Amino acid sequence: MARSSTFSFFLLFFIFTSQYTTLVFSQQRFKEAPKFYNSPTCDTLHRHPNDTCPRNAVHVAMTLDAAYLRGSMAAILSVLQHSSCPENMIFHFLSAASKPSSFSTLNQTLTNSFPYLNFQIYPFDDIAVSRLISTSIRSALDTPLNYARSYLADLLPRCVLRVVYLDSDLILVDDIAKLAATPLSDTEVLAAPEYCSANFSTYFTPSFWANPSLSLSFSNRKRPCYFNTGVMVIDLQRWRAGDYTTVIEEWMELQKRMRIYELGSLPPFLLVFAGRITAVDRRWNQHGLGGDNFRGLCRELHPGPVSLLHWSGKGKPWVRLDAKMPCPLDVVWAPYDLLQSP
Repeated sequence: MARSSTFSFFLLFFIFTSQYTTLVFSQQRFKEAPKFYNSPTCDTLHRHPNDTCPRNAVHVAMTLDAAYLRGSMAAILSVLQHSSCPENMIFHFLSAASKPSSFSTLNQTLTNSFPYLNFQIYPFDDIAVSRLISTSIRSALDTPLNYARSYLADLLPRCVLRVVYLDSDLILVDDIAKLAATPLSDTEVLAAPEYCSANFSTYFTPSFWANPSLSLSFSNRKRPCYFNTGVMVIDLQRWRAGDYTTVIEEWMELQKRMRIYELGSLPPFLLVFAGRITAVDRRWNQHGLGGDNFRGLCRELHPGPVSLLHWSGKGKPWVRLDAKMPCPLDVVWAPYDLLQSP
């Protein structure tokens, strides 16, 4: 009965969000971004007709929906503006399959603002994934599209061997090709900034740690540390070989039977990969600028250089700017905002 009620909730949620999507689309209009060209040192993109995987392309994956479209547009612009070889970028966007009517609108919006952009939109089976999702501490974290990053290896063409995954609430101020070129060891599947000072035990419930068969999941690893899944370099070939999508789904199914975590799509990634990733310089994810998951208060940058600013947390820069209550760092996001003023 509980499982049936949960599914009914998600069905109602999809109906509501579908109507909300239509409303947001009708209100949002975006400016055309300038075209950016390769620097003289860039290699020519070697491709043939119908070839989605030219040898020297940089592949970037993001999710795409109405609620975060304004953030996505700013993120795309920032990637292109700071890339030394922007014409060598290929974007892969995942969008909810339950909203097919939004596909053409999203496609047209991207084409209008970035007429030169090399991109593809892929339908993500959000209804099927919703059956695996348990409620978390914030409803926005329960959106099925938050889990799409776990399915990149299944959705993207098999010739895409490596991809940089980016959340929609961030901007880059450095060349993404540097991040994409992060070397991985022979056994590691992904790279991301690690934060070993965070209390790792808080990401899981007391019942998880009290169960030896579960807590021993982190044995035989180097020290498991928190990492933010909003910025990752993923070796899709190794992901497919390890069938890690299935492994993540198994943890999600266990979560449905017994409460082992509280924080949405992050804990399954930690269960599978914490202590098994290549650590990237933290400049590539200055995260937490959206505050915590409850109040979204202003935060400062972490000490050190900055290549990427990430408004993870409840507060989003476009919402605070529209409310005339911006945080100091929100003004850094504002120049990338392509929303057309009324």
